[in-house]
Amino acid sequence: MNKKLAVLALGGNALLRSNQRGTIEEQEQASEDTMRNLIYLLREGYELIITHGNGPQVGNIMMQNDAGQIMYDLPAMPLDVCVADSQGSIAYIIERQLRNVLRDAGIQKDVMSIITEVMVDINDPAFKNPTKAIGKIYPKVEADKLAAEKGWIFKKSPKVDDGWRRVVASPTPLDIFNKEVIGSIARGGTIVIAAGGGGIPVYIDEKNHVRPAEAVIDKDLASALLASQIGADEFYILTDVPYVFIDFKQPTERKVEFLNKKDTDQYLADGKFGEGDMAPKIKACLSFIEKGGRKSVITEATKLEDKKYGTKITMEYED
Repeated sequence: MNKKLAVLALGGNALLRSNQRGTIEEQEQASEDTMRNLIYLLREGYELIITHGNGPQVGNIMMQNDAGQIMYDLPAMPLDVCVADSQGSIAYIIERQLRNVLRDAGIQKDVMSIITEVMVDINDPAFKNPTKAIGKIYPKVEADKLAAEKGWIFKKSPKVDDGWRRVVASPTPLDIFNKEVIGSIARGGTIVIAAGGGGIPVYIDEKNHVRPAEAVIDKDLASALLASQIGADEFYILTDVPYVFIDFKQPTERKVEFLNKKDTDQYLADGKFGEGDMAPKIKACLSFIEKGGRKSVITEATKLEDKKYGTKITMEYED
């Protein structure tokens, strides 16, 4: 029997809740809780590739960089190296907790983490219009101070009344390095953790050399691209809500369990999804099914096993 291959993109809350400081104990517990919810898919016969966000973590790493530079004159690392740093550390936490969860469940599976570079266009307009939120949420007075001291750009957070987060460039992912290897290893039965934080952004220069790009790629778009390039059957975005809602937090709010491409395109055009939150996830799901994927699902990790939860997006409505 050919097993189905699924790519699961874990949201930032898979490792760090919004009200937490980011201690290793907090991240380990959150990761373990998330991994336990994936056992259902393994028992259903899926092979898995896990991707993850890094917004809070990469922001914290950059703050540690700045503190080390100020206090001890240590050289600060550029953003691409901080992304790589977060990719490795988060993958390690996920991998270790997943191994323990697999042992507890009596499932024999290897787990492998792959540091992943993702190609972007250095002339992408996103470099002139930073939109990707990283790091913690600050009150406006602190955000203004950091903007003046460091030249950082902040935008209002939709989740907190007096909340502001730093934003950086988020170019469109064009290609996933080592995609064939990632797909082959996963189809061979190993759970692969890859493209963490949207991947390490790189571009090809005039000498045909791989060069770093100062950006953070949207993890949902990068994950959907990976899923498409390796021919995955299904693509999941695990976030902090069990459904997609039309007109979220408005009097006309309603949840949707099934969407097809035509209706989803129209809802996007009409602004029915939150532009800074849900709309990018919807676009990633559409990208996957437009390139041949069978089904995209947006749901909460704890609801995976209960089929009445989750918004399923397909090319046409399924019978």
